[in-house]
Amino acid sequence: MKKTLGELAAYVGGHLADAADAGLEIAGLNNLEGATAHDLTFAVEPHFEEAKGTKAAAIMLPEGIEGFTQPVLYVDEPRAAFAKLLELFTPKLVFPQGVSPQAHIGQDVKIGKDVVIMPFAVVDDHAVIGDRVTLYPHTYIGQYAEVGDDTVIYSNVTVREHCHVGRRCIIQSSAVIGSDGFGFTTKDGVHTKVPQVGNVVIEDDVEIGAHDGIDRAAMGSTRIGHGTKIDNLVHIGHNCQIGPNCLIVAQTGISGSTNVGHNVTFGGQVGTVGHINIGANSVYAARSGIIGDMPEGVFCAGFPVQSHTEWLRMQAAMKHLPELRKEVKALRKELDKMSK
Repeated sequence: MKKTLGELAAYVGGHLADAADAGLEIAGLNNLEGATAHDLTFAVEPHFEEAKGTKAAAIMLPEGIEGFTQPVLYVDEPRAAFAKLLELFTPKLVFPQGVSPQAHIGQDVKIGKDVVIMPFAVVDDHAVIGDRVTLYPHTYIGQYAEVGDDTVIYSNVTVREHCHVGRRCIIQSSAVIGSDGFGFTTKDGVHTKVPQVGNVVIEDDVEIGAHDGIDRAAMGSTRIGHGTKIDNLVHIGHNCQIGPNCLIVAQTGISGSTNVGHNVTFGGQVGTVGHINIGANSVYAARSGIIGDMPEGVFCAGFPVQSHTEWLRMQAAMKHLPELRKEVKALRKELDKMSK
């Protein structure tokens, strides 16, 4: 695909630094390091100086950034505009509509219009599949499970019995929705399984990463709020309530019965104890350990979790511990001499 820089500017609602560059042909998109003389790239803070060395044909920048020799396309938010262009330049995959004869469809299954159900997908008895749903090979949709309109479920995903997946969701390969919650009683050293009879409800516009595990509730529902995006290798325990529009980064573990407010961001490898409330509009840096209820609107880090500012000060102070130890040791020697 080739587009002129002027066409791309119109497509993303931006404008060119020099209108004379409107006819420049762009054949592809790439990052700053990989861009060639036929590509468009973009830059945001703090990469503007680095961007001046790019070999790209043109560069997309936020308003007011100057000093570039390449043609410049100005937009309000370069990341969002570049994402829009990536969709334009990436050809969509096309699959024949319908149910493959090599798929297994159980009894009393309801299937909507214009679906794509590929070979070796399994839709078990009494399941409901909405309009324009895509099921890749080796997906399993359990009994009485529901999948909403326009949802895409990639290979090897399991959606267990009685679970609900909303509209326009994306579930990446090998995720498990509705695995049993980790519930046991222990008597005389013997662990006995507690039946997990609830389900998982995934609301609309949720994305779930590869190899995620979202446990079904012991009773009731584990719920993922609309618009929440979950990275790969995340575990969410039984009966958790995750609010709308959260971001949960890879290798995070949220223990059972944790309530998370809306617009909460968990960095990579964050861990929580169970049965706590985490307030809305908060950010937790990577590897934070959350061990109790948290208020709204905080930015925290460390284990146990604390204010990000305090954590940075503590990390800075720790760098001086070896020299401080030497100083304390020397002072002790002096004190010993004085006491004698």
